[in-house]
Amino acid sequence: MKPKVVVAEEISDAGIAALLEFCEVDLAVGVDRSDLLRRLSNARGLLVRSATRVDAEMIAAAPNLDVIGRAGIGVDNIDLDAATAAGVLVVNAPHANVISAAEHTMALILAQARRIPEADASLRGGEWNRAQLGGVEIHGKVLGVLGLGKIGTLVSERAKAFGMKVVAYDPFVSDDRARRMGVDLIDFEEVLTTADFLTIHLPRNRHTEGMLDAEAFKKMKTSARVINVARGGIVVEDDLAAALRSGEIGGAAIDVYATEPMTSSPLFDAPSIVMTPHLGASTVEAQDKAGIAVAESIAATLRGELVLTGVNLDLGPNVPPELSEFLPVAVQLGRVFVGLANGVPRDFTVIAEGAISEFSVKPLALAALKGALSFVTDRPVTYVNALSIAAQHGIAVREMAQASTDAYQSSIRITGTVDGVDRVVAGTATAHKGPVLTEVDGYFIEVRLGGNTLIVRNDDTPGVIGRLGGYLGENDVNISDMVVGRSGDEAAMMGVRVDSRITEEQLAGIEKLDGILAVRYFEFD
Repeated sequence: MKPKVVVAEEISDAGIAALLEFCEVDLAVGVDRSDLLRRLSNARGLLVRSATRVDAEMIAAAPNLDVIGRAGIGVDNIDLDAATAAGVLVVNAPHANVISAAEHTMALILAQARRIPEADASLRGGEWNRAQLGGVEIHGKVLGVLGLGKIGTLVSERAKAFGMKVVAYDPFVSDDRARRMGVDLIDFEEVLTTADFLTIHLPRNRHTEGMLDAEAFKKMKTSARVINVARGGIVVEDDLAAALRSGEIGGAAIDVYATEPMTSSPLFDAPSIVMTPHLGASTVEAQDKAGIAVAESIAATLRGELVLTGVNLDLGPNVPPELSEFLPVAVQLGRVFVGLANGVPRDFTVIAEGAISEFSVKPLALAALKGALSFVTDRPVTYVNALSIAAQHGIAVREMAQASTDAYQSSIRITGTVDGVDRVVAGTATAHKGPVLTEVDGYFIEVRLGGNTLIVRNDDTPGVIGRLGGYLGENDVNISDMVVGRSGDEAAMMGVRVDSRITEEQLAGIEKLDGILAVRYFEFD
């Protein structure tokens, strides 16, 4: 059966189509909360926009939930702590609306500078107030940008095309990057005192909430204009209204509000303000992009893939493509390690070897842990909750990097001690086989980590391979690949991939064959 995804708010038809390729879609747009909770009881995915409050109660009502998708950027309406504790990945569409938001910012700057809404209302009211509705040019003015993320960067580029000088405050941006952008990086206080137009492109959090308050407005030029297309709550609306009425600042253009929907506000009666109802992402293009992006992320999560843009997924530095292709290898190696050792070691060590050692090992360690823990808990193990489950089982995860490697350009090695025995498995990714198991406890083999696979330790004597092949043939089990490796002692190891599932009875029969010392069977995804 296809995994069920509940869609609680409207998204584009393109987004629904992207979901339907892999999922069963339950359209629950406009239903009341109790009905939504009922629909979530057997859902594996939930898709929302900004209006649905996804709290701990809602997450608890969905015991099979794997992923929550937000068709947009902000996740203020989702309880991230509750989602993380439940092992639920939260994904969004962080890049879908960046162009639309940047363009809306420029539209508000121009509308504020040229008094366009006021002029439109005046003319519609039968007045020709050309002399009274003069504006200002933005050419030559200083644009202060709070936050040089993707949207802040796009706004800066567009403002410079209008001939504005751009200064910015962003403690996470280097001077070198700002210099390459042609932006002067200065501190927050200096932005306030310098800017003719001040535009906000920051997330709302404990550091930014209320950032622009009465004290901030007092430091600004009396001719300065404030523009907010980011998040409500960063600007204190009562203080902004007071500053506009007193003439402390020259104007404002606001698209987002502390409480939405917002139909009553002290800003309504304030002079020199342009207001729009959260239209930053309200373009056909942005809605299509957001719907498709979040649908694809939900489907990928439900297929067991690692969605690197997960909001509550801490992978450290960005995961480059060179490392991403090794994540499936790490997951399968984790499964092999525990399956062969019959347990998870207290110290679970993941080593990145060769070329991949220059990147963060954390994503590989998390992927290996996800694979390993699937044997030791009935809870669904995800990239989100793997570390917390490991901690609950007293498992410490160690990450190591080693530049040298013997046979492969890059490889992953997992080591640990189980029941007093030191164990090791290693693997790599190859162009012709994909994820490959390359070593088990000193035995060197190269068998693909996929499908139905037997790992067999056997006497290194004539006839053992034939007996195994004969037994499988008698049971109508076809061998698709077989690799034999030695370790220097009197035993050998076989990696055998077969075309059909091995039953418990057949596995017991293999164990009884003369010369077979141990056998483990894996069904890989």
